[in-house]
Amino acid sequence: MADSYSKKENNKKKIKKKQDKQSRREDRKVNNNKGKSLEDMLVYVDANGNLTSVPPHLQPVEPIKKKRDTEENATKSDVGIGMITYMNEKGYGFITEKVTGDNIFFNFESDTAFKRGMKVQFKKESSHKGFRASGIVIIN
Repeated sequence: MADSYSKKENNKKKIKKKQDKQSRREDRKVNNNKGKSLEDMLVYVDANGNLTSVPPHLQPVEPIKKKRDTEENATKSDVGIGMITYMNEKGYGFITEKVTGDNIFFNFESDTAFKRGMKVQFKKESSHKGFRASGIVIIN
């Protein structure tokens, strides 16, 4: 007797399910953790958050830089070159830094000769909202 389409599909699903179950069972047999020591099963996390098999006391230690130190160094030594990409009549604008492509905020007086597209040199300072440009000088 001929089976209907839905019976054939159900039989195919049952056979597929049995095959999947059998393959999972064989996989568990091959990849079981029986007989392994505790040290073989442990995984550690390194300083960067990656999983590793090396215990923390044997991992190389890098000194941690404090945020304040890096910001102070940035304000002392970061002189950038960029282009003025936006200016507003309210007295602020943005400079796109040439090296990093970051937009740096700056304030200006209404009587300054800044225009969009000018190349400028500036001192990059850290503020509570991010970096801002000061000491802006027009360059050719």
